[in-house]
Formats: sequence, structure tokens, C-alpha cells
Amino acid sequence: MTYGLCNLSIVPLRSEASDRSEMISQVLYGELFEIIESTQKWTYIRLAYDQYEGWIDNKQYIAISEEDFKTQHSLPNKYSSDLVDIITTSNQELIPIPIGSNINVVHFLNHSFEGESISGHQNKSAIVETAHSYLNSPYLWGGKTPFGIDCSGFTQMVYKINGYQLLRDASLQATQGVVLSFIEESEPGDLAFFDNEDGNITHVGIILENNQIIHAHGKVRIDVLDHSGIFNSERNTHTHKLRVIKRIL
Repeated sequence: MTYGLCNLSIVPLRSEASDRSEMISQVLYGELFEIIESTQKWTYIRLAYDQYEGWIDNKQYIAISEEDFKTQHSLPNKYSSDLVDIITTSNQELIPIPIGSNINVVHFLNHSFEGESISGHQNKSAIVETAHSYLNSPYLWGGKTPFGIDCSGFTQMVYKINGYQLLRDASLQATQGVVLSFIEESEPGDLAFFDNEDGNITHVGIILENNQIIHAHGKVRIDVLDHSGIFNSERNTHTHKLRVIKRIL
């Protein structure tokens, strides 16, 4: 097995080995991964954080040894905490990085970072605070940054920054945590999941106070949550049907 490390800001993770292929997620600065397969231009990887798999361009990562992979992967989590920050390379070149980038790798890459960071498990109120920092980020299928993010990328990144691990997709996240029977049992920071006409879970958001929810739908926005689902007051209609509420912490 060989390994890799993302040394760029944001790298698209694609479903197939093509620039025209669907972006299913993103690989952020400092993320580690296993290399499963390589072609002349593309590499199929499995992310160390959530085991998500897909194709990345060979020019958009560096290969590392198994020893270095294990060393970096064993370090306590440490993430950039400002929406956007700067990494400086050994050549004094600048790399902008989004919130939630893994800055443990800075010294390994001979880079420097002077911005704010966050590490360890934060309390539940920090989940809500971080979620609000993404407000108005545009929706982007497969996105994980304030410049474009999808519903499960949003919840995963908010929890990740605060020291808690969620899987990548809404349907996978719905397998985690403890089921709550009623909305009234929920606390700010709990997750609400929503299904489509076929009964498949396709959407997730973070519960706030006063029967509100913050979620990525067109943009990261705050709407009303009731027993039926998400009510959008601008459109005067329910946009998502509630399936289950889960408590992660």
C-alpha cells in the first residue's frame, strides 16, 4: 500500500478518472489518504478521515511513505479555524486554505502557518457557533468549504472542526448516534435527517434553538423545523420531509 497527502488548498475528488466526472467530495489541505490504484493521470484514493473513495489528479498531491503516513495520522487533530487563512511555503509562496484544513502537516511539508487553530473535543455550543460561520456559503454538490458546500459536507466539517467524526454522506451519517423520539427532546447541535419520496435519506441539517435548523439548501441558511420537516418561510412551503433526529454527542 502507498500513501499520499494533499498539499494544495482544495482538490476535487471525482467519481471517475476524468476532469468531466462528477465531483463527489473534496480533499482539503493536509488530508491523508491511501493510494489504491494509479493510472498515467489519475489516482484512486481512500481518505484516512472517513474512508471515502474517489479519483484525484496525479498532479494534485504528494506521495509519502507508510511511516510518514502513520506518524501524521497519529497526531492529535489540529485544524485551521478561520474561514480562510494562509500557508507560507519554504519558497515564500502563499497557499490559501479553507477552515478545517489539517495544519498538523505544516512542519512535515516545510510550510509555516501563523493563523488561528482549533484542536480537541469542543462543547456542544461550539457546534452551533461553527455552523453559523458557514452562513450564506453557496450550495455545491461534493463541496466542503465556505466557497461551496453540500448538506452532509456542512455537517461533517462543522463536527470535524470541533473534534467529532461524522461520515461523508447524509445516509451514512444517519447510521451514527442515538435516535431521539421527538423534536422536543433535541438540543442545539443535534442532527436532523430528511428523506425523499423513495424513503432514502438525502438531506441533513443541524438543529438550533427555537425550532430552527441550519442546513445547506441553495446556500447555508436557517429555516424552521417542525414535525413535518423543514419549512421555508420565503417560499411558504415545506422543502424537506423529516425522517429522524440523531444525537451524536
